[in-house]
Amino acid sequence: MALREGTHEFGPDDGRLLIRTSRSGLGRRAGHDLTIEATRWRGTAVVGGGPGESSVEVTVEADGLQVREGTGGVLPLSDADREQIAANMREVLRAGEHPEITFRSTGVSGTPKRFTVEGELTVAGRTEPLTVEAAADGDRLKGEATVKQTRWGIKPYSAFFGALKLADDVRVSFDVAL
Repeated sequence: MALREGTHEFGPDDGRLLIRTSRSGLGRRAGHDLTIEATRWRGTAVVGGGPGESSVEVTVEADGLQVREGTGGVLPLSDADREQIAANMREVLRAGEHPEITFRSTGVSGTPKRFTVEGELTVAGRTEPLTVEAAADGDRLKGEATVKQTRWGIKPYSAFFGALKLADDVRVSFDVAL
């Protein structure tokens, strides 16, 4: 079953928007692979008669990103670690200057069940193209995209003189009910 036609509003009450990071570098065993959840966001999907007649727009509050899980690492992720990571994210994303992260589609192609959304992602004031792969199952919409941080002018976090680094590629996924 495909999504029903019309305009659909959605947000955190309707599903999850997650960001997953991984580590690289010689010291990667000391760090954590993170699952970060966008806790304050909103979206609008316009579902037309076919993918080419559809569009989507999503806005995420940059300071509403919260660390939900940290796997790997020598020590478990503490509350202090979570607070420090949140502070680092706000700084890296320049949340004070650019409080919102936005995605606006420029085109949708594929079938009503599996489709590709081409669009523009704006992070920290910089807009670049992004491709999102998505699927619809009944009223659920799921998908993911890879965001290469450096493409948006973001230097991946590093520590221990670069021995521990956040990988440049970050996976963004969503699962929402429309």
